[in-house]
Amino acid sequence: MHIKEALCMANDNPTSSDQVIPAAGNPAPYLQNRELSWLDFNERVLEQGADESVPLLQRLNFISIFWSNLQEFFMVRVGSLTDLSLVKKHIVDSKSNMTPSEQLRAIYLRCHELYPAYERTFEQVRLLLNKVGVTHVRPNELTDEQRSYLAEYAEANVTPFLSPQIINARHPFPHLENGALYIVVRLDEEADNAQDQAKSEHKKKGKKGKKSKGKPAKESTKNASLSQNVGAEGTMLGLIPLPRQCARVVKLPGDGFSFILLEHVVEMVAEQVFSMYTVKHTNVICVTRNADIDATESTDENDEDYREHMKRILKKRARLAPVRLESERELSDTLEPLLLDRLNLKKHQMFTTSVPLDLSFTWGLASHLSEKQCAALVYPPFTPQWPACLDRKRPIMDQVTAGGDVLLSYPYESMDPFVQLLREASRDPHVISIKITLYRLASQSHLAEALIDAAENGKEVTALFELRARFDESNNIEWSQRFEQAGCNVIYGFRDYKVHSKICCITRQTDDGIQHITQLGTGNYNEKTAKLYTDLSLITTSPTIGRDATEFFRNMALENVSDNYDVLWVAPLQVKPLILKNIDHQIELARRGEPCGLFFKTNSVTDKEIIDKIAEASQAGVKTVMLVRGISCLVPGVEGYTENVRVVSIVGRMLEHSRIYGFGPRTNMKIYLASADLMTRNMDKRVEIAWPVLDEKLRDRILSYIDVSLSDTAKLRELLPNRRYTPLGFFAQVSPEGETIRFDSQAHFMDEARLKARMSTEVEVEREVEKREVEKREAVAAAEPATPVTATAPAAAAAAPAGAATPATSEAATVPPEATSTTSSAAPADAASTSEPALEPDAIEPAEKATTTAILPHIEQPPHKPSLLVRALAAAIRFSNRRK
Repeated sequence: MHIKEALCMANDNPTSSDQVIPAAGNPAPYLQNRELSWLDFNERVLEQGADESVPLLQRLNFISIFWSNLQEFFMVRVGSLTDLSLVKKHIVDSKSNMTPSEQLRAIYLRCHELYPAYERTFEQVRLLLNKVGVTHVRPNELTDEQRSYLAEYAEANVTPFLSPQIINARHPFPHLENGALYIVVRLDEEADNAQDQAKSEHKKKGKKGKKSKGKPAKESTKNASLSQNVGAEGTMLGLIPLPRQCARVVKLPGDGFSFILLEHVVEMVAEQVFSMYTVKHTNVICVTRNADIDATESTDENDEDYREHMKRILKKRARLAPVRLESERELSDTLEPLLLDRLNLKKHQMFTTSVPLDLSFTWGLASHLSEKQCAALVYPPFTPQWPACLDRKRPIMDQVTAGGDVLLSYPYESMDPFVQLLREASRDPHVISIKITLYRLASQSHLAEALIDAAENGKEVTALFELRARFDESNNIEWSQRFEQAGCNVIYGFRDYKVHSKICCITRQTDDGIQHITQLGTGNYNEKTAKLYTDLSLITTSPTIGRDATEFFRNMALENVSDNYDVLWVAPLQVKPLILKNIDHQIELARRGEPCGLFFKTNSVTDKEIIDKIAEASQAGVKTVMLVRGISCLVPGVEGYTENVRVVSIVGRMLEHSRIYGFGPRTNMKIYLASADLMTRNMDKRVEIAWPVLDEKLRDRILSYIDVSLSDTAKLRELLPNRRYTPLGFFAQVSPEGETIRFDSQAHFMDEARLKARMSTEVEVEREVEKREVEKREAVAAAEPATPVTATAPAAAAAAPAGAATPATSEAATVPPEATSTTSSAAPADAASTSEPALEPDAIEPAEKATTTAILPHIEQPPHKPSLLVRALAAAIRFSNRRK
């Protein structure tokens, strides 16, 4: 998936414990409905489309993200609530005490409020793009030249692929596909009498034609043509599905890049297509269908392969009931009730918008522009950097097994080292097995290929595929088939629990016994999203974590839910109870007057037990900060309940996806990373993993990451007690000169990653230069005649230090980075060098500086300037890398 899905919320099934038998009394004032909170999140996405600091094409893409988010929301959340509203048992939302029907009414009302803002934002961006030569032309804006061009274009490239349909007594209303665009054509039923008359005349002429044998061929052909263009009786509606074979964006002649959308081209030729009828008007429509399916429905695991069962379920999804109808223009008084009746929809489920009904085309517009034109309209390119803590030239496995834990921060650092580790494991004779959970894979995945290679090389590869990963089911089915064909042991998630954990365990047989290399992540093993989602990935050789990982995969193979782990927290039995237990400990500290605190970074907060416990902690005086990108059913700052809770959100270029739990005051906060959001589905309905960060350096690095994120003044917004968010730039500061200064934490992390990678490269170059100089000196020394025994004392004294220094320098150039002295000038970027603190991967500028100055925190430059040769070599390497 692309960045478009980068701000999409994964929507869970509201049939979980979020929907319960109603409790007595009113809902707590610090709770709000999750669906309405999600719509507020999507509004924040839309507001990125209105943010003038965002490049224009990126603004258009944010509007496209709003569209795709809303499409999925209707398919899953609205679809599920629609099903629940039909259940006879009286059930309500546990946070708002609203029934499914009440929630649906509130959702549709809120969406009708959002659509006008959606239209305004799109039109504003469209007009601004027109001014810079990217012109989205509407049909009424076409020039005569463009109309002439489109007539020829349509005849050659569109009309041959059209499949028009009429609707009458003999042609019933067809199934309208979910999310597909249709041109609906209103035909004039008053023309029926004229058609009857025309048919009668053609019959008469036909009889005359039989008697008159010498009629000219030309006239005969004309009559035949007329007879073919007589329409069916009782027809008032036609449909043209938008052809998939045709390009959606049609380039127009003229200056700059002008284009029209395919649906408007089809509308222009509708009269030709239905030439046997009188066309009154046309419109573009789109139906959204319920896509929430129960993957456990009608399963009989003894008779049907689970993969085949999922294929059958996916086919069923395509024909579920409609939940929304969109049209590009107002439907006529005749057409509107007809469509609503055929689709079994109510008027409030219909939306009219001038925005194109499918905005997926926006992601391809940049490919039509020149490099120079595109550069001004999109974000400056960023490539995830090779982590400074790893030497690119040495095997990753050697570095991981010889040193301490490695923490990769996506997308600022690349996933490549982990993929390279799997490649090395596939060829390492000491590797016995590789076991991994796979929730969402890229359609083209180097990681998956490395695992397949390992199996083909005779390694025992176990891959747990979660075939129920929503909207990635088909991709996962295809990959699981490939894995099986390669000889991998493929298993699936539990019947009652999705396996959402991200864990990989490489087992090696060494001279010292069994060794486990364990990788744990907050995000998926997807190379595409790893370039867009902020996630944390830990690689460790900890024996305790390794034993837990082995136990985890044993339990997965046996479909056993267990809490028999030493270090890992594994849901559904451990994560929520241990979160609650740790919050309780902070409450005890607060009541004793001791330092305490809580921090959570998560995508969403919906679990009522956890929310209630955080409210209890707030009332005890525990200060709590929550960095929540999406849904927050917890309302902060409510007097007497949550006045000690602060909820903030960052929606920006990258999708904030990592999950971090912190217990205690900052000075000694216990940090856990996790795959689980604070949602009921993650806590109770999924197999998730949380793990402690035991390495002190990595803990400090994560705390610094949190500090910088909370110092954001460009994208960070705070949820207020009135359930609204502060506007963009609310926390921006003004310089003495009157300039508004905004600090973008994500931009800072990108700059920091580039700088660390550059400095790491320069250190590597410097080390290589020093190594060559040593080799040259050694070669010169070997070629010189032996020094006479009668050498003077000063000369001998001068030779001794030089001879002593040479081996040390040579050793520094060849010893693994983890073993080098921290004072060596050739130390790698992750060494704790006192001479080059800027190379520290943990050395993020303290957040207090960013907060007090509101200036982009800078990374301290090294105290010495590299030699001219070093700088020249480094520049050559950078240029070579850019060309690659």
